[in-house]
Amino acid sequence: MAQNRNSEFIDIPELIKQYLSKWYLFAISIVICGALAYTYVKVRQPEYAVKANVLISTEKESPMASAASALGGMAALFGSDAYVEDEIFIISSHSLYRDVTRNLGTNIKYKVKRNFLSSELAYPHHPLEVIPQAGMLDTLESKIQFAVKVNAEGKANIKAYMHDHVVAQVKKATLPYTLDTPLGQFTFTPTQYYAAGKSLKTSISVSGYDAAAEGLDENVNNEIASKRTNVISLRINTTNPIYGKDILNEIIKEYNNRGINEKNGQNELTAKFIDSRLDILAKELDITETQIQKYKQEKGIIDVVSEATYQTTKKGQLEEQLIAVRTQEEIIKLTLNFLKDPQNAYALIPTSLDNQSIQRSIEIYNEAILERMDVENSAQGDNAALRNISERIDMMRQNIITSVQSALNETRVSINDLSKEMAHAETTLSNIPEQEREVINMKRQQAVQQELFVFLLQRREETAMMLANAYPKGIVVDDAYTMSEPLGLKGKLIMLIALIFGFLITPVYLYLRKLINNRFETRQEVERITDVPILGEICIDNSGEQLVATAENNSSAAELFRLMRSNLLFVLNDPRDKVVLMTSSSSGEGKSFISINIASSLALLNKKVVLVGMDIRNPRIAQYLGIAPQYGVTQYLSSNVNIQQIITPMPGANNLDVICAGPVPPNPAELLASAKVDELFAELRNIYDYIIVDTAPIGLVSDTFTLDRLADAAVYVCRANFTKLSDLQLVNEIYEQQRLKKLSIVINGTAAKKSYGYGGEKRS
Repeated sequence: MAQNRNSEFIDIPELIKQYLSKWYLFAISIVICGALAYTYVKVRQPEYAVKANVLISTEKESPMASAASALGGMAALFGSDAYVEDEIFIISSHSLYRDVTRNLGTNIKYKVKRNFLSSELAYPHHPLEVIPQAGMLDTLESKIQFAVKVNAEGKANIKAYMHDHVVAQVKKATLPYTLDTPLGQFTFTPTQYYAAGKSLKTSISVSGYDAAAEGLDENVNNEIASKRTNVISLRINTTNPIYGKDILNEIIKEYNNRGINEKNGQNELTAKFIDSRLDILAKELDITETQIQKYKQEKGIIDVVSEATYQTTKKGQLEEQLIAVRTQEEIIKLTLNFLKDPQNAYALIPTSLDNQSIQRSIEIYNEAILERMDVENSAQGDNAALRNISERIDMMRQNIITSVQSALNETRVSINDLSKEMAHAETTLSNIPEQEREVINMKRQQAVQQELFVFLLQRREETAMMLANAYPKGIVVDDAYTMSEPLGLKGKLIMLIALIFGFLITPVYLYLRKLINNRFETRQEVERITDVPILGEICIDNSGEQLVATAENNSSAAELFRLMRSNLLFVLNDPRDKVVLMTSSSSGEGKSFISINIASSLALLNKKVVLVGMDIRNPRIAQYLGIAPQYGVTQYLSSNVNIQQIITPMPGANNLDVICAGPVPPNPAELLASAKVDELFAELRNIYDYIIVDTAPIGLVSDTFTLDRLADAAVYVCRANFTKLSDLQLVNEIYEQQRLKKLSIVINGTAAKKSYGYGGEKRS
């Protein structure tokens, strides 16, 4: 089929010719797109990218912890394990953004009218200031907006909007002015940047701190700069670079302040614990020293050690060992009591033991405590991560308690063994007075207490040093800075894209219109779709005449009918070929108009021609020609009317007669199939040289196929921008199946072509 053979063929010259005929659409679209682009370039505010970079410290031990360890301290207390993956959640947490918003006051946004199409963010200098009622911003859930217009006399018109509805307004108010709204009172006050004597248009939006924090979370982008680095890159796109810098710098500042406060909070807890233990030990040490003093005074003991030197030398080493073991026992007891105290459930363990295994477990435990602090700061509500790490810490603490308890038992066994050895050694000192032995025992207890007291004093100094020298986790690599080039496309590129877009709109529009309409526009399209011969085409004319093919008319339409007549005579190449059926797909394609003028054009050759209206379902010939014959075809077929009674001479045309359809019958199909139709055409063949038959549309009824038995040729009339492509497919099928003899096509309603050399009137 022609459609299959030509469906992929694109006639570029013809396509260009079609587009050139629509040059005005190109001009309109280019002008409109160019104007819109120019307006956009002029009114838009350039948007800039503001960036900042922060290096997150991941050292296991802080510099101060290293200094403390030189004093024999507890490095695990002061370790910092700031993993970047965790810290990025802290630096972008809702609570941190809320504090940033509160500190900078960015929950209140001021926009000043720049021109009739745009406004700009007035930050940090704004001509008016809105002061909400005290305590409102902490609980404000709905955003409220104000439109303020101040005239040159300083009188203000204020409207308050909530959800696009006016909730409060005032006219010609004198500033400062307090406006009552459903949310509370708002006071409007001019600032030092207000220009007196000039009109002002500004819009102000007031949000709660939580809503403003959500806005920051959407606008601020936080990401790890690279997988190989510990740098967090912060970015915000804004039309006000000062606003962007302040936001990022405040986020970094608030993040570091939080880190310092968290560390100081833990160190303060440790300091309180150490101070409480020092108070207890000081009292115990004072009691022990008082007991020794009273005992010597009561017993009159001065110094008998020198007398027993030779006896005590060999047990000196045992005493030193016993003191050391008992000191370790007390340290273990302190650690065990600290771990069992519920108040210290998630506090750092402030002791160090000689047992390396337990000491390593304590260090790992302290690292887990610090990790929990970081997660707890960023967690909200019942957080799964916080529960998991808390459960892990509980298990670790229970394991450490078991290990410490075991170490305590081992220490007590060692004390028991050493005590037995001491008892055996003391039996050799039976000559030493009982009082001296008691003094020695009391001094031994005093030495243990004094060791513990010195140990805790040392730890208190280390904690004080950490409090005085707390350092942040985030090291500022780059303070907030603005990129030199604005974001988005440059003005010239926008204009170029707009012009290209404007140029492309028309082809796209024409293509989409063609897809939607599913109708052909030119003869070339018909030729690509069908193999049916094209008899001719008729351009649009606007003469208002139904009969244009006359001897006096030299218009383009009349000449086209003459050309069509010549082509039709080639089709009717046999002298016996006289009957031509005129049909179409549906009403409105100009079938009757074409039939009238083809018949008239043939009559100009001094041939006897008759135009027969066989569209008996919807007769239009009589209406078009303005005639009212008494009888028609249907009356001839259904009564005794003879052929001469139905023939009417064509007004204004020689050699041309008309037979109208007559009244619409109740049985048109049966009438057309009757033998009397054959008799009618047999008589007409004897009278006339050519018989033009205006039949019913083939897309609606089968009447035309019924009359094909009497015809010598058939002409299908289609109309540009009216006939559907599917109708042409139907014509292809009829042509291939030879259901109509010598079928050809006439194209009606095409655009007038100047190449014809005629004026080309238009016809509606």
